[in-house]
Amino acid sequence: MSTATAQRLTAILHREEEVYVAECPEVGTVSQGDTVEEALANLREATELFLEECPQPVPVPRLLTTFEVGIA
Repeated sequence: MSTATAQRLTAILHREEEVYVAECPEVGTVSQGDTVEEALANLREATELFLEECPQPVPVPRLLTTFEVGIA
C-alpha cells in the first residue's frame, strides 16, 4: 500500500525559443513543454519520478519576490 504525501513545491517558468522551460528549484528538476500547462505537467512527472528514486527532506518554503534595477 502506497503512503504518498503531497508536497507544495515551486515552479519557475520561462520561454526559451519555441518551448516553455519549467524548473523546480527545491529539487533541481527541469522539464519543458509547448505550453505552460504541458511544461508544468512534465515538471510534475519528472519531479515525482526523481523523488521516488532519490527521496529528499521536506523543503523549507521559499520566499519569492521581485525587485527593480537601474539600467544605464
